Amino acid sequence: MATAQPNSSPRSESPSARPVPSGRSHLRSLLGFQILGTGSYVPDNVVPNEALSSLGCDPEWIIQRTGIRERRHAPENIATSDMAFEAAIAALKSAGVDANEIDLIVVGTFTPDSLTPSTACRLQQRLGIRAAAMDVSAACAGFLYAMITAAQFVKTGTSRRALVVGADLLSRIANPHDKKTYPLFGDGAGAVVLGPGNGEQGMVSYTLGSEGEGADMLCVPGGGSKEPLTPENLAEGKQYLHMDGRGVFKWAVRVIEDSIRDVLYDADLEPEDISLVLLHQANVRIIDAACENLGFPREKMIVNLDQYGNTSAGSVPIVLDEAARKGLIQPGDRLLMCGFGAGLSWGTTVFQW
Repeated sequence: MATAQPNSSPRSESPSARPVPSGRSHLRSLLGFQILGTGSYVPDNVVPNEALSSLGCDPEWIIQRTGIRERRHAPENIATSDMAFEAAIAALKSAGVDANEIDLIVVGTFTPDSLTPSTACRLQQRLGIRAAAMDVSAACAGFLYAMITAAQFVKTGTSRRALVVGADLLSRIANPHDKKTYPLFGDGAGAVVLGPGNGEQGMVSYTLGSEGEGADMLCVPGGGSKEPLTPENLAEGKQYLHMDGRGVFKWAVRVIEDSIRDVLYDADLEPEDISLVLLHQANVRIIDAACENLGFPREKMIVNLDQYGNTSAGSVPIVLDEAARKGLIQPGDRLLMCGFGAGLSWGTTVFQW
């Protein structure tokens, strides 16, 4: 892959020739840090579409509607922190960094081992290190939220080596009796190690956002302080993920298009300036719509949802790790990353390697 060169001068075309910002995004830049290494983990247990036929799911219908052919489900003895640990070990090895060098752990997850302590603290204990540790809950945007949070510490010099993990174990919260949602989700984790970089490395432009008015479109109603779990709530399935699939789909297409156009505008870049596009792996129709609406060639899109389904916060870092391991990322490349989901929340960035 050709190495993308830093943008050194404003474009010659008039501003009116390019789409104006949507007004949805608060745009920022965060340079001076780099990704030192990547890692990922998915459970060994492969669950093909055919294995879900007992739910009344037609395997071909799942493929046509979502692009998913199979997903991974963790066995009962595996928790979110266990997947995070495996991804973290792989990222540390990739970075050539010893676990004892890590001074900050940020885990993006909405399927923690328990409400408290944080999954990040469980991971810190598994790694056997002394480090600050915290969770960030932003569902499918969780990895972007976690990475931007950790990058602030690296940029200001309060962290030298930060471990960022996106991990979700969705097979535990998806309703196995709901044929519309259960086939969509899988389990997995991805991780990166961050460290200081030069003034051109990092997030050329990024945006984080939320639209809480859509919270009920994708939520787990029971189990918190608002609706503690009772026998009645359990009988109603309120411990499971509830989703308005059509509403979320329409919102996702809109927010992807708006936020990506916003960060490209802010960075003074065009789609052809992007080396790879790493979108949250929710639905192949969402990815196809993004390609068509934004003018990205399909070959720039890394897609693995056919193998893993929607792994929520694990989605973007798993795709990132696959691209890195295949040698698809070179110094100076510009990567477009976008996560979106429950909240409703999103995080989008142009990242310079």
